[in-house]
Amino acid sequence: MNQASTTKSGIVLQKRGLAFYTKIYFKIIVQDIKSKMSYRADFIISTIGMIATNIAGFIAFLIMFGKFPSINGWSYYEILFLYGFSLISITPTQCLLDNNWSLRRYVYDGDFVKYCFRPINLWFYYISEVFDVKGFSQLFFGIGTLIYAWVKLGLPVTVLMVVELLVALVTASLFMMALQNAAAASCFWIQNSFWLLDISLKMKDYAKYPVTIFNDVFKFIFTFILPVAFMAYYPSLAILRPDEVPVLTWLSPVLGIAAFYGSYKLWMKGASKYDGSGS
Repeated sequence: MNQASTTKSGIVLQKRGLAFYTKIYFKIIVQDIKSKMSYRADFIISTIGMIATNIAGFIAFLIMFGKFPSINGWSYYEILFLYGFSLISITPTQCLLDNNWSLRRYVYDGDFVKYCFRPINLWFYYISEVFDVKGFSQLFFGIGTLIYAWVKLGLPVTVLMVVELLVALVTASLFMMALQNAAAASCFWIQNSFWLLDISLKMKDYAKYPVTIFNDVFKFIFTFILPVAFMAYYPSLAILRPDEVPVLTWLSPVLGIAAFYGSYKLWMKGASKYDGSGS
């Protein structure tokens, strides 16, 4: 794929607005879900597996933190809040960007070329082809966990708090999507790039905990190199500890948008250099 085709794709994106892409996205998703539901046994088994994974993770959390009233100044229910928060915020990445896991195979097999000849945005076309509906099981589990922790912490339920929560969740989701997007895009330059994508998935496990429980080296890495601290900790401080909100919390929405946009541009930059020859 050459630069001219990428430019053309960008022009098309500008001409066709959000309404067009929303409409076509839902049409593609409906077809994807229909195809998945035609193999119901596989869908049911994989969904049960997802639920079992979440339950196992929750049990591990209880075993690890249940016997301690607080860890480095963080109470059990505050950490439980972060746990539920992170499960919710990773759902968009799992549901919307699941096709990124196949990007490396498409690129090296030469099959990615089929996405390069459609008069719509290339990233949108590729990503919208797959929707992982199983991610909703994680979403519901996270919502239940967050509500339970919210009640136990005695947090007020106001319009402002709900808005802050929604902004915080969207912000955290943008960072998670940005990390996965960038990791997936590495396959355009690095042949054995799967380990980067695998690391991006594992990073979500560290997002469940307050960054203050780590030493200074990991605090720096998780804040300024790998944005793990922005996947739950910083965005949620406005709700959990409104009297101790640092500057990075207020900057989180802007930084999240910038991170996601940067990962999108990186993905498109790699796609523009794709020549369709495979590996």
